[in-house]
Amino acid sequence: MDFSLQHHQSFIGRPATDLPTPSLILSKPTLEKNINQLLQDVTDLGLSFRPHVKTLKSLDLTRLMLANGTHRRIVASTLSELRGILPLVKEGILDEALYGLPIYPSALPHLHQILTTTPTLKILLMIDSPQHIDILESYASSNPDIIPWPVFIKLDVGSHRAGIEPSSDELPALVRRVEGSKAVDLYGFYCHAGHSYACRREEEVKHVLGEEVRGVLEAVRFMKKREGDAGRKVVVSVGSTPTAHVVREVRDFLNTSGGVEGVEVEVEVEVHAGNYPSNDLQQVSTGLVKEEQQALRILAEVCSVYPGRNEALINAGTVALSKETSEIPGFGRVVGRPEWCVVRMSQEHGILGFAGKDKSEGQKVEEAFRVGEKVMLYCQHACITAAAHFVYYVVDEEDVVRETWVPWKGW
Repeated sequence: MDFSLQHHQSFIGRPATDLPTPSLILSKPTLEKNINQLLQDVTDLGLSFRPHVKTLKSLDLTRLMLANGTHRRIVASTLSELRGILPLVKEGILDEALYGLPIYPSALPHLHQILTTTPTLKILLMIDSPQHIDILESYASSNPDIIPWPVFIKLDVGSHRAGIEPSSDELPALVRRVEGSKAVDLYGFYCHAGHSYACRREEEVKHVLGEEVRGVLEAVRFMKKREGDAGRKVVVSVGSTPTAHVVREVRDFLNTSGGVEGVEVEVEVEVHAGNYPSNDLQQVSTGLVKEEQQALRILAEVCSVYPGRNEALINAGTVALSKETSEIPGFGRVVGRPEWCVVRMSQEHGILGFAGKDKSEGQKVEEAFRVGEKVMLYCQHACITAAAHFVYYVVDEEDVVRETWVPWKGW
């Protein structure tokens, strides 16, 4: 069993440099600052908020993102995450959870079981194909006790991962199919601007946010007024961590996109994001996040130095860091020494060197590192890096461990 999982609480009150290596370290002051900034933005704009729990899969972090019940919705990517958040339902600070993958048959019994045991939780489903309606109607015929599933229709506004393009002829047909089915209830339209991670300037990110807003409003206009629709509401959900950083532009985009003119239902605008509490080098690459806004670091240890090639070996490789990249060189960057990064990796080995430079340039490795020295690394993609670790060590301003969080694992 993982050593940290057995002994993590014994490190509370000790400096982060005492931790076993590799370890994942979270700066709580930085987490709180990042979270509070987005919460303030959505509050000022009068928007609803749905944090994604996929990055730091833990009760403690989710409480912070929900502001302890000020916001009462989440989105999750795994059944494990949905089961993990159930204590927050019992605490009375969470009402609603969206299962963020387009629904598939084997997930339905698990979701039904959660609903049965936690009846105060509303579970939303994601759909983007008429086949999903077939599946849900078939399930409903075998389970007459289940109420119609509330569904988001997923839109593809440029990521090309999941969803229907707003301009596609498939979208109005799917809206009609949903509105004609007794197995589902149209909750709203959802898009995720994952391609915003490739942006490198604020104006580029603002453009992507505008595409999101235009996409969901186009979809709403396919809804037809029905008898008894008075007071009906639809939720349009936009977001990603980069576009959340420019969320203050939402109201302008709503106005310039024609607003909800011609729509005969009430429209609620919701923002979703997941990576924003921690941030990472990919977010720094967008130009919207500063290096000091990264709350997550990996503690590693120098295992050897190689003067002949001006490199050092650390005990954090692919399974501790991931092989994600960005505009910033390497698979991880040494905190406080940005000229040194992880230039190569294998499963458990990481190689520190100068990315994109002649190895003869810069500081000599034997002057920079010694065997047994512990180094902190910024990671490229916090979501994937965090998934590799069994415990998160939460530190204060002085890098002293004050809490340990055990994340939800698996699918």
